[in-house]
Amino acid sequence: MLSSPAFGQADLTNCERELIHLAGSIQPHGILLVLREVDLVVVQASGNAAAELGVTPVLERPLMQFGGDLDACIRRLAAATDLTEPAAFRCQAGPPGRARACEGSVFRQAGGVLIVELEPVDEDIAAEPLLSQLTAAVQRISSTPNIGTLADAIVQCVREMSGYDRVMVYKFDPDGHGKIIAEARDPRLESLLGHHYPASDIPQRARELYIRTRVRVLVDVHYVPVPLVPRLVPTSGQELDMSLCNLRSMSPLHIQYLKNMGVTATLVVSLVREGRLWGLIACHHYSPRRVHYAVRAACGVLAEVVATRIAAIENYTHAQVAILVRRLEQRLIEATSIEGDWRLALFRNPRTLLQPLEATGAALFYEGEVLTTGEVPSTPELRALRQWVEKKSSDLLFSCSSVARENPALDSLTATASGVLAVRLSTARPDFLMWFRKEQLQTVTWAGDPTKPVIGNDPLELSPRRSFAAWSEIVRGTALPWSTAEVALARAIGTSLVDIILQVHAVRLLVAEHQLAQVRMTVENSSEPVLIADAQGRLLFANSAFGRLVGASGDSMSTLATVPALFTQPDTARQMIEALCTAFKPWRGELALARDDRDALPVSVRAEVIPGRDGASIGFILILADLSDNKRAATARRNLEASLSRVWTGTGDVDERLSRDSDDVINAILTNASLAAMDIADAAGTPSAAPLLEELEAATLRATSLYGQIRNFSRNA
Repeated sequence: MLSSPAFGQADLTNCERELIHLAGSIQPHGILLVLREVDLVVVQASGNAAAELGVTPVLERPLMQFGGDLDACIRRLAAATDLTEPAAFRCQAGPPGRARACEGSVFRQAGGVLIVELEPVDEDIAAEPLLSQLTAAVQRISSTPNIGTLADAIVQCVREMSGYDRVMVYKFDPDGHGKIIAEARDPRLESLLGHHYPASDIPQRARELYIRTRVRVLVDVHYVPVPLVPRLVPTSGQELDMSLCNLRSMSPLHIQYLKNMGVTATLVVSLVREGRLWGLIACHHYSPRRVHYAVRAACGVLAEVVATRIAAIENYTHAQVAILVRRLEQRLIEATSIEGDWRLALFRNPRTLLQPLEATGAALFYEGEVLTTGEVPSTPELRALRQWVEKKSSDLLFSCSSVARENPALDSLTATASGVLAVRLSTARPDFLMWFRKEQLQTVTWAGDPTKPVIGNDPLELSPRRSFAAWSEIVRGTALPWSTAEVALARAIGTSLVDIILQVHAVRLLVAEHQLAQVRMTVENSSEPVLIADAQGRLLFANSAFGRLVGASGDSMSTLATVPALFTQPDTARQMIEALCTAFKPWRGELALARDDRDALPVSVRAEVIPGRDGASIGFILILADLSDNKRAATARRNLEASLSRVWTGTGDVDERLSRDSDDVINAILTNASLAAMDIADAAGTPSAAPLLEELEAATLRATSLYGQIRNFSRNA
């Protein structure tokens, strides 16, 4: 079992496990106090507390003896909030006549202690210019149509507000590697735009802390850490968990990393999407730099607004994918009814299949046959590729940008199929639809050589970025990676094809009795609940998914006339059956399944009339789909609307003075949330909108709360 090195004792071979949250020291521009909550007595403090606050001794001293209104601020916040997250305040602290103005925060920690951080301030920040900049920034971000323009907007806005020499948006790929996708800088600095950084540059523990603490500041890379006294918290005998501390010392490895870059001060703001670290807003300065809490909070507001915009943009992309897939599905269904084979329609127009994914070739493996279009490997090579993909793919989807690197035995495919994107069409057979990309030479610019060998344990020698000269690697045997949107499109096409295949096999059950065993297996193994009846309404087949959904076996029903009893709206269901059997009209709508031991389950019902070659009906198909996620999304949308309404009207937890029509920042934040909510669609083939809407609500409330703190500062100033 690998041990975790204590803070400051890691090297580049084990920095992933360094206990950076147990730093035991702070940066010297602030003061940290640990209070026993029951009596607000200081039990632990940073070593500079006495000198900075003019109070001696510090330990075992009640907070009320520290002067100013510090004690009153802490008591008010401890009584008013749960303090699971840091709450900001402004106060005076120190002996009469020598009291200092401070910005601070306080949060509660297990063991009955409060953690108080103070940062003395010599001058107040002008509130109006900052609020004006924040309003303009939120409005600008809300109007961005794609990730590129969004990233460009955020670096410009943050640099204007913060004044750092360089501001970058650093986006992570699925493997954790990072790329600078936007940059605003002093023109005297060399550009880092487009540079790549390996995942190892940011250890996993640091990534976790970036999610918990969204804004982190380093004032001076050359600082001397101020230790906590005593080292262990007396009330627990443990080291202080400093995960939420703004003043927490940074890892010496990270400090050396920044020194090797020539960076003196940093501000890093997390961009979090669906609970994961999507990227960072990284600000660099080449001399020491302190920024007021109001500026940091404003950057935090923008990060939340950006997160909602990312969600809206990416979800809109999914919605557009759904539209493309519906068009393809319609063409395939028409081809199936007219020609009897959807595969021919799929490959009739290669551009339709290849262009949306920017693929150079495609192959369909179905029922032992192989159909291809575009530039593809030979048939034996394709079959070998299919066997490898089948073994590699644990999911219904598989993607790879370099087949030769992952399987050198398939190196001969590089010229035509270096990149592969595959969707599985059956759980019972090795049926796949695959897209290919040819090898494409590309230049990847890294900030230093990521393959530089490790030659010692001295961090000065170990730093892989010591020179920071741009180093380019020509990547051979690799295709352009598949984007998130392209993977989503492939998954949606695969889902649609699975649905079409289900319908085709359902028809075959009616017209080809000799194929019944094979077709029954395909339909039975489908995850979509389906019910099949003949032209007289006699039930022929209900798959297991149908039985699991309705809570009854298909054997317990004999005709379509027994179906309405499954629903809480039997009259509506009866009208549906009559429309099918009498008027021969398909029916689509929503009903609720009645279940004895549980709440009614909302489902969508698609009832299709299957015509024969002579135009007469030969049977009917009912396909159900669980709408629980849709209902959850509707509830989330209502909750979001209610939350926005409470903020608009000033009836929620937000200070009522923030909800006036004249407050441009609140208007901008809520307008951004409303626009994002409209962009979030719950279309077929897209991720459920519910978690996106819930995340949007939480982000908006955090943004308004942070903004409320900014306003409180401006009123106290």
